Amino acid sequence: MKDVQSLRDTRRINIRKVGVKTISYPVTVLDREKKVQQTVATVNMYVNLPHSFKGTHMSRFVEILNRFHGNFNLHAFHCVLQEMKKRLEAEAAHLEIEFPYFLHQKYSDNDIGIDRYMCRMHGSLQTKDDLVLEIDVPITLPRRQAASGGLPRSMGHWGQARVAVRFYRFIWIEELISLVEDSLAQSIGMPESVESVCRRIGHVLAEHPAISWFQVVVENLSHGYSTFAAVSEDKRITQAI
Repeated sequence: MKDVQSLRDTRRINIRKVGVKTISYPVTVLDREKKVQQTVATVNMYVNLPHSFKGTHMSRFVEILNRFHGNFNLHAFHCVLQEMKKRLEAEAAHLEIEFPYFLHQKYSDNDIGIDRYMCRMHGSLQTKDDLVLEIDVPITLPRRQAASGGLPRSMGHWGQARVAVRFYRFIWIEELISLVEDSLAQSIGMPESVESVCRRIGHVLAEHPAISWFQVVVENLSHGYSTFAAVSEDKRITQAI
C-alpha cells in the first residue's frame, strides 16, 4: 500500500501543528528528598511539518513515547524531542506534559500533610532546546485554630500563583515551590492585593541566579469573578543591556 502521508505536497502550505494530545502516561520526576517520584502525566506531542509533506503517521508519536516507558524523566524529555524531530522529519518538535507533584509539608510539630501541585513542562526543539517549567502554587488563608474538642484546623482558598521559568541550570521543583511560598510568608496576614503578591514573587524570582526568564500570574478567586495580575522578565535581555 502506498504511504500517502509521506508523499510530497506541491501546495506549499505549512502545517503549524500536527500531533496527538491528552495521552495519559506514567512518568518519573526528580524528588529532592526521595530522589524520584512516580506520577501520571497528560502528554501532548506535536511537530511543525514542512510544506512539502502531506502529513505524518500519528502512531509514530506514541511509538516514540513508548520507547521511554518507565524511564521518562528530564533527560528523556530532551531525547523524545530529538527523536520526534528526526523520525518525523519535522522543522520543529514540541512536547508538553502536565502532572501532579506531591510534597510533604510540616505545618507544625503535630500537623503534617501532603500538598498537591500541578506542574507542566513545555519543551520545543528547532535548532536548540527551549524548556519551560510551570507550577501552580495555591495561596491559602491562614490556618484557624480549633477550639478544644472542636473541628480540626482548616485552610481557606484565596487563589493561586502560576509561575513559569526558564533556567540556566537545573532547579528542583521543591525549590521553586519554596521560593514562591516563602515570598508569600513575608506578608502579615493575607496579601492585600494581587498586585502586591505578584510583585513579591517576581522580586524573588528576579534575584535567583539559576532563573533566566520568568512569568508570574496571580489570581484571586472572589464571589462571581476573579482578579489577577501578571509580571514577566527575561533576565537574559536585561543582563545584556
